[in-house]
Amino acid sequence: MQSIISSYNYWIYILLMMIGLYAMLAKNNLVKKVIGMSIFQTAIIVFYVSTGAKEHATIPIIAHGHGAVEAAVDVAHYANPLPHVLMLTAIVVSVGTLGVALAICLGIHRRYNSLEEDEIQEQL
Repeated sequence: MQSIISSYNYWIYILLMMIGLYAMLAKNNLVKKVIGMSIFQTAIIVFYVSTGAKEHATIPIIAHGHGAVEAAVDVAHYANPLPHVLMLTAIVVSVGTLGVALAICLGIHRRYNSLEEDEIQEQL
């Protein structure tokens, strides 16, 4: 029971992922599917950022000056910036994906006057 309580953040990620997956699979409205995709992407990004976090870590900048050599040798106290940088790139990609998906939804709505999958398939 203690391990379940201590890893509550993983349960939040799983819940967000399942909400996004449910919205993408079960909803008929295309905008709701796009929102579900965005929730799913956000859950994955938050998961990677939180797993890349390290308690009591400092930024990986080596200071110059007196005593800097002793402090720079112990790299175990530095945080790895790579997961955070990669997730910044993923955020940019997800915003671009969201914008393109909404633009496609707008084009579909202009052509078929609906965003419901069933109505669009009937008109095809």
